[in-house]
Amino acid sequence: MEKRALEVVGLFAGIGGLELGLSRAGHHTSLLCEFDDAASAVLRRRFPDVPLVPDVRDLRELPKGTDLIAAGFPCQDLSQAGGTKGITGDRSGLVGEVFRLLETHDVPWLLLENVPFMLQLGRGSAMSFIVRRLEELGYRWAYRVMDSIAFGLPQRRRRVYVLASKVEDPALRLFAGRAKPPEELDHRGRACGFYWTEGLRGLGWAVDAVPTLKGGSTVGIASPPAIWLPDGRIVTPDIRDAERMQGFRSDWTKPAEAVTRKGFRWKLVGNAVSVPVARWIGEQLAKPEARPFTGTYEGIVNGAWPKAAALVDGVARNVSLPFWPASRRRPDLTEFLRYEPKDLSLKATTGFEKRLSASTLRAPAEFRSALKKHMRRMAGQVA
Repeated sequence: MEKRALEVVGLFAGIGGLELGLSRAGHHTSLLCEFDDAASAVLRRRFPDVPLVPDVRDLRELPKGTDLIAAGFPCQDLSQAGGTKGITGDRSGLVGEVFRLLETHDVPWLLLENVPFMLQLGRGSAMSFIVRRLEELGYRWAYRVMDSIAFGLPQRRRRVYVLASKVEDPALRLFAGRAKPPEELDHRGRACGFYWTEGLRGLGWAVDAVPTLKGGSTVGIASPPAIWLPDGRIVTPDIRDAERMQGFRSDWTKPAEAVTRKGFRWKLVGNAVSVPVARWIGEQLAKPEARPFTGTYEGIVNGAWPKAAALVDGVARNVSLPFWPASRRRPDLTEFLRYEPKDLSLKATTGFEKRLSASTLRAPAEFRSALKKHMRRMAGQVA
């Protein structure tokens, strides 16, 4: 049987991660909507034949035959870094525009993406609001947290993907894959990515990968991760390698430089949806028939939302699923880096080392030694 191809409308499209992944699975994007000028410049270059609407609040009509709305709606009010105003915040509250369009258009499928913190924010009120509205509109829903690293990318990035449908059980598509995560890697002889987060309480750390790429500040100040290389150097990756860590080709966001500073590209990349994850979802949707779900639904969701759940016989049920729907081999981080990285600045390294020393966080002794050696070398360059 032939695979089915869906007509997609991309809302809050950013730089097109969802839409690019879905297109690689055989689906077609007929309309894009994005408010940010820099992101819009990227979309116009990368999707030249697709109409682009600047403001979702002005969108009244969807293209005839729309099968799927894809929306990685703004996460600023749902993340720990964004003030946690909640689903009614000025930015994340725009998800209400998705429901407005669903009220006036008979769209069979909906795909939403956002940060996992929304599952616990306000005791789960954000997720409760979303599923309640979906049920009011006649949709069955399922969601799961998935990690981009499972799809062959050297980036540890967990995100919530909500799939809803009027025509079939979305869980049969979204819960299709379950792979066993590999064992934890030893840091010795491998590149390690790191961030400093949450003052003295958190250290973003990943062996042979980088922690979640961030959007950076609202004014576009670059916020790249650092990488401790096996040869002892401490560097930050080139923006083109960051794009590749999200599944885009090098210089995907280059068109943004026509309207903003180069550093703003980090914000665009950090806010994007990982392309291979979107492609995997698109591949499940493209299959003519859904396979039966062989897992087991557990208890009724009560209180905090779990990492995966679905609407079963009118009730939200918990299901145990790994963050890894697939297990695709990724290259070593040192092999992955294609462009010459930059040394982490003396200021950034010094600040990081001081906070690490003042905390009770554990870090390899070799890493601490490498930080101090890097500081001395950078100090010598400044002198």
